[in-house]
Amino acid sequence: METTEKTIKLAVNGGIDFGSKLNARQLLALAKYLGEDQELELTTFQQLYIEIPESRKEEAIAEFEQAGLSCYPVGSFVKSLRTCNFCKGAEEEGMPVAIELNKRIAGKAVPFTLKPAYTGCPVGCGEPLINDIGIMKVKDGYNLYAGGKSKGQDAAPGSLLYEQLTPDELYQRVESLIDIYNENGKKREPVHKFIARFGKEELLEMINTACQK
Repeated sequence: METTEKTIKLAVNGGIDFGSKLNARQLLALAKYLGEDQELELTTFQQLYIEIPESRKEEAIAEFEQAGLSCYPVGSFVKSLRTCNFCKGAEEEGMPVAIELNKRIAGKAVPFTLKPAYTGCPVGCGEPLINDIGIMKVKDGYNLYAGGKSKGQDAAPGSLLYEQLTPDELYQRVESLIDIYNENGKKREPVHKFIARFGKEELLEMINTACQK
């Protein structure tokens, strides 16, 4: 009796750049692992989901990364940073900060899938206010939001936690926020429910304490 090999799902994208783009080399690398009737799933978070044989996971990741694709786990992890198109330029809108932040947080295990979003100006094309964690560059600083909810009748923007952070302050506070959520959140508890239960003031106090160490 023929058995079907177990597959796993990977999330891939072209990394943090001027919008969500893939080149021919990246598309060919993905196509190599697609069956004739298999499809790629495009998510709202600038990722593609692809199912590959479990036995070929390491081989596929190595080939994808060689082609310039970034690979992330699927499930209860921090997703890769959703970004705007950096329409006014990489330096002006803080692309180096977005890239560094993504390196620090994407793929971290959390109680429930966490969606972070970044935008380089107050126009907010990256939709930071309606995601779990949102960063908005305003002039030379970075504003940090948390607890946004984009769906349902109770959809609401996130709470402003900090204004005009430096890049290093931003990294510290986002990482501390995720650590606190990971340690105190209940299984499958989204960030907006966690903050409502845990308390915004308590959360801020713990973040500030952690960042003073």
